[in-house]
Amino acid sequence: MKTILLGLALATVAQITVKAQQPTEGVAVVGEMRKVMWEGELDGVINLDTIRTKENVYGLGPVEFLTGEVVIIDGISYVSTVTSDSTMKVDESYSVKAPFFAYDHIEAWKDHTLPDSIRTIKQLESYLDVVTRQLSRPFMFKITGMAETATIHIVNLPAGSTVSSPSEAHQGQIDYELVNEQMEIVGFFSKEHKTIFTHHDSYVHMHLITKNRQKMGHLDDILFKAGSLTLYLPLE
Repeated sequence: MKTILLGLALATVAQITVKAQQPTEGVAVVGEMRKVMWEGELDGVINLDTIRTKENVYGLGPVEFLTGEVVIIDGISYVSTVTSDSTMKVDESYSVKAPFFAYDHIEAWKDHTLPDSIRTIKQLESYLDVVTRQLSRPFMFKITGMAETATIHIVNLPAGSTVSSPSEAHQGQIDYELVNEQMEIVGFFSKEHKTIFTHHDSYVHMHLITKNRQKMGHLDDILFKAGSLTLYLPLE
């Protein structure tokens, strides 16, 4: 009997130990894209100052009232706003709010060389779905390398506008074309967040920033340069 009780006690301790070692953090998704796009809830629901740390934070989303884009890379928050049809301004700032936002605290990454066959967003999406079957979802990821061409946008809704559809939400949006740019991407992957944090036809939401930090926006289209890409996934 003593042996049985001791075995049960050790099993209980082991279960507690395993549970205690499991990660308690993960991707936080605040607000919902569909409420912004279809219901016009443009006000910020998160003040980025509340997640500010010195390092290890990664995140992305739009500025409240759809007046810009945000990406956080290793604790540095970059905010892009439209200055003209061909120019933008990128500032380092946490003094912004967002109507929907995803972020995570990631202390370590595991890097992977992407196959040369991965050239487009759809190809990347399919690849991520296959190679991350054992990874907790949703998850954030990074990519570094060269974009042969890319299209990014910055939302730029005119002041006082009301929104009740995606087309209205994108009034004033400016698209920017990039050619042969060294860049970094922060992305979000989920098969459960369509219309919440990804579009209805996608599992990913990505923001791209150029290596010189002069251009940044929501990534709409890209042709990756084969042989130049490194994918970073959270080390669990």
